[in-house]
Amino acid sequence: PFPCGMAGGFLLEIRRGTQSALLVIRYSPVDVSVAADRLEVRSGGSCEAAALPAGVRLAPSSCRGLQRLPGGGLHLRTGLRRPPPHVVFTLRESLKPQKNYVFYCQSCGDIIVKDRKFLRVLPLPSENWSALIEEWCCHPNPFARSTLHPQHDDCFLGDTFFLLNSGKESHVSESPMCCSEGGHHASQSDTIKYYVTEVIIRPSEGSFTPTPRSQFIQSMVAQCLVELSSAKSTFRFAVKGDNGKSYILMWLLNSDTLLVESSGSSSSHSVFTLFGDIFMPSSGPVGTWNAVKVLYQPCIKSRNKDLADAWEDDIGVHPLKFPSETCLELLLILSLSTSSLNFIKFRLE
Repeated sequence: PFPCGMAGGFLLEIRRGTQSALLVIRYSPVDVSVAADRLEVRSGGSCEAAALPAGVRLAPSSCRGLQRLPGGGLHLRTGLRRPPPHVVFTLRESLKPQKNYVFYCQSCGDIIVKDRKFLRVLPLPSENWSALIEEWCCHPNPFARSTLHPQHDDCFLGDTFFLLNSGKESHVSESPMCCSEGGHHASQSDTIKYYVTEVIIRPSEGSFTPTPRSQFIQSMVAQCLVELSSAKSTFRFAVKGDNGKSYILMWLLNSDTLLVESSGSSSSHSVFTLFGDIFMPSSGPVGTWNAVKVLYQPCIKSRNKDLADAWEDDIGVHPLKFPSETCLELLLILSLSTSSLNFIKFRLE
């Protein structure tokens, strides 16, 4: 056991790429025992124990770097005998042709599109594809003024949205009280855009389960970052609103992290409760999440304007467009996370 000066709640950050782990103990005084497949934190007569996820094994003999950081608790590093398996998830695979789907408003649960079957599910070109053509092609872009419109049985997939034809009778008109108006808009008379942060898509034979708003935003944004960084070999993203304004400049630092967190750790609760979400780890006193780590700079009220302008013309920066209200929600989530983890957590369904 390692005698510690902080207590109770703990967080284990596991990195697949480096096959290492960082244990953070937050409160006062405790003893910590590290086994290959288990952690124990003892304080007085109480004991919190966490079994590691299946397939993950620590190397207790490699424990090193024991130190207390002011305001950050006690930190201990260790190696892994066996890292967790890599997780691959793409939003583009969430819809398949020849299957029936229902689109729900994420905020209120109302059905927006009912029993829709798509004959074609096609990816759209990248949002900066015109700039890439102008950069690399010696002839003018003949498609610069062209737009792509889905037909009745089409679903077009953008980086952060779906495009559907609105002329299908399976489309359900929103009630005046539906929260989804900010999540999609008619980009043309026969086309509707649905942002991934505003709708939940389920197979028709499936059921709808509400997800806390802040948790859902984190999940969708993190999945977009992971998918795009892998597909386009980029790690810089400019988060923009549907009003054209830049809200956040974001660097993706890593996407290979697995977090194991006890309920006594306060790293996530302040983020979720602000939006009225009652969030507790799904596995009881200990929760496990896949996560991404980001560095960010806000752009609201002309902050970081020079950097935002430079990124605007940089083809190495990938734009991510969401509803403006969602951009503000994401910025608030990030600012609250800064005081604890600098992580966006996400779960793979």
